[in-house]
Amino acid sequence: MSASNVTREQWIELFQLAGLDEAMMHKWHREFERRYPAQHQSFLQWIGLSAEDILSVRKFSQAG
Repeated sequence: MSASNVTREQWIELFQLAGLDEAMMHKWHREFERRYPAQHQSFLQWIGLSAEDILSVRKFSQAG
């Protein structure tokens, strides 16, 4: 991961500062996964999630 990447924690902080709650963040992931699954995968890798965490987020996002 490059030093210029935004971390998972930083994304969560930005979402919260923008007013997103847990339900809205879930909706964001769900829409990202539904519309752009390959890019969602790339995004999750870019923010430094482990393969196990990526699988978990994507399954959660697909569940609706």
